[in-house]
Amino acid sequence: MKYELVPLELVEAQAFIDKHHRHNVAPHRDKFRIGLALNDELVGVIMVGRPVARHNDDGWTLEAVRCCVLDGHRNACSKLYAAAWRAARNLGYQRLITYTLISEPGTSLIAAGAKVIGQTQARPKGWDTPSRRRKMAERYPTEQKTIWEFC
Repeated sequence: MKYELVPLELVEAQAFIDKHHRHNVAPHRDKFRIGLALNDELVGVIMVGRPVARHNDDGWTLEAVRCCVLDGHRNACSKLYAAAWRAARNLGYQRLITYTLISEPGTSLIAAGAKVIGQTQARPKGWDTPSRRRKMAERYPTEQKTIWEFC
């Protein structure tokens, strides 16, 4: 089983994530995305963009905003995370961060070289506030998240 990294258009990555991601929808935009193919079939996608949290948006940091792999493809997530970190470094970035649900072990991130740097608070109401109303996405995880870093 030999995986191959492949370039993707934004709409291809979004369609794959909207169809296959377990608990979230595709982001509207990104900086770049990488596909993973096996025998010319797309089996995984990672999308990398500016950090969502503005205190991380320092010009030197990117965030892996979605990683999605079809079930049964061993080591595919690790390969995508490692490729995203190599690409980010080659573009001059110094950090790549990402988040996983607290219920997810992060095995693929550990295998790709990421380290845990913290945890978020749970957001049972999403990002909605009285001063800035926001509609919660159809599939949006509200549990606490683990923050990971490549540097």
